[in-house]
Amino acid sequence: MKKGLLAVLCLVSAAGCSTQGQIDPDIMQIATTPLTCSTKAECDIWWQRAQTWVAGHSKYKIESATDTLIQAAGPDGGKRALAYQITRTANPDGTATIGFAAHCDGSMGCKPNPWEAGADFKEYVRGSAAGAPQSGEKQLQPAPTAMHPEASGQSMPGTSGEAVTQ
Repeated sequence: MKKGLLAVLCLVSAAGCSTQGQIDPDIMQIATTPLTCSTKAECDIWWQRAQTWVAGHSKYKIESATDTLIQAAGPDGGKRALAYQITRTANPDGTATIGFAAHCDGSMGCKPNPWEAGADFKEYVRGSAAGAPQSGEKQLQPAPTAMHPEASGQSMPGTSGEAVTQ
């Protein structure tokens, strides 16, 4: 009887692990779609929303907030909490791309899932998420701090912690 129970528990445990890394294709689509604003006014609004989102979702303190970088401290000491790095890069055509990177230091994976966090971030910044401020609402102003020297690109870790480039 104990061997049968042990076998069932092992199968249930293995089944739980095998589905843990699957991401909803709709979430993946939102998370990997570039976040490109068209005008300076739109880019400024989106950048303010980006800082508001990080301030409301990060377990770590924002250590840098400039016109081109929003970076939270962390990750740290094996914690599953995500550390965020948001970049704003001007494009030659006058648009700008807002990059999202999230990573953790937990051996059991990140919480929340980085892909879901990325999708939520992008919907919020675009103003399509519930609770996203509209263009007339008051928003946080970025605090002046030094820019991080490695503030380029868009990446997000995969389900096992490795970086995934968007």
